[in-house]
Amino acid sequence: MKNTYRELKPFLILWSTQSLSQLGSAMTSFALTLWLFEKTGSALSTALLGVCSYGPYVLMSVFAGTLCDRWDKKRTMLVCDGLAACCSVAVLALLRLDALRPAHLYVLNAVTGLMNTVQSPASDVALTLITPKARYQRASALRSFSGSLVTLLHPMLAAALFALAGMEGVILVDLSTFALAALTLAFFVPIPAAEPDRSGGESLLAGAKAGLAWLRRNGLILTLILFMAGVNLVASAFDAALPAYVLSSPNGGEGALGAVSSCAGLATLAGSLLAAALPPPRDRVRTIWWTTLFSLGTENFILAFTGTPLWWCLAQAVGWSVIPVMNANLDVILRGTIPPSMQGRVYACRNALQFFTIPLGLFAGGFLVDRVCGPLTADPEGPLAQLFGAGGNPGPALTMFTLALLGAAVCLAFRRPLRKYTYKE
Repeated sequence: MKNTYRELKPFLILWSTQSLSQLGSAMTSFALTLWLFEKTGSALSTALLGVCSYGPYVLMSVFAGTLCDRWDKKRTMLVCDGLAACCSVAVLALLRLDALRPAHLYVLNAVTGLMNTVQSPASDVALTLITPKARYQRASALRSFSGSLVTLLHPMLAAALFALAGMEGVILVDLSTFALAALTLAFFVPIPAAEPDRSGGESLLAGAKAGLAWLRRNGLILTLILFMAGVNLVASAFDAALPAYVLSSPNGGEGALGAVSSCAGLATLAGSLLAAALPPPRDRVRTIWWTTLFSLGTENFILAFTGTPLWWCLAQAVGWSVIPVMNANLDVILRGTIPPSMQGRVYACRNALQFFTIPLGLFAGGFLVDRVCGPLTADPEGPLAQLFGAGGNPGPALTMFTLALLGAAVCLAFRRPLRKYTYKE
């Protein structure tokens, strides 16, 4: 145990403070989503927050890997996080001037997404550099554990703080956690340099081509990335539809949304502990496929036909409980296969390929609720409204049913391509 702690000490310091900062950011994001839905009453409007955040991230991330491999990882993380914090300061200033509008949030989210373009691969490489290879699965499980805590705590904390101190109080807490994380990274976490990649002064386009060429030579990684792109399409559409599903229900509201979101965090927390305790599976690839099919094939179906917060919470718990196991196995495969000297470029290409479906899914989820499923179930006496109206919100419920079918279809489509591969430690 002492040896494990000694080997993981730099990781633990960085992980704990960055996780606290992520909690602050998640609280702000949750509060702003509630603020925007209250202002507009539109699922599509709130979904556009995510579209604006992920759009620049996806468009530019394929080129960011070269910069990440070339630049100092610590400085890159500090600069990008600092500029993202400036966006929170701008929101705070606009709030105090009573001038905050949805358009401001869209623009500021786009700037934050652009900063994440470089910060994300830099952070991934930094964590690889400070974590011994033998500890990858445990480190991945701890990251999943902290993500679960963030998901569990941020809705409740954001709602309570918003009631006591308003939106300004939430943002001030966010900025405080950022300051702690930045100071810790700057002065207490040494990050070694990666092995030289011998790329010299290659252009951004050449770096992107190098990352894509590596993926083409490694069919397992490319297939997993494309599989996760399909999964992200469904999951992001779900994320766009869930607030409307809960907030528009007679049995829902802000408190119910916070409880449902917290149940997802509680389930992933339990799943993270399970992932940390489990021995390595015989076949990580098949573990990824089965856990994803279970998640996508249960949660949305339950939500489509239920109408009470208790069932919504149960659906979240069932769907999210196996996600940490899937993520831990995927993380081990990526970190154990991609050379550290190439990880910046390959992770950046991975981000572009795997996450480009997220803005599409967010837009599709909001569009389905507002423009497709809502009108289809507008007649309360119609068959669709009768079938999906258990919770008093048949439009969002029909959306959930549609996403359940799409999620199962994505998994079945990738079953044969993934069966060709195995991963050996």
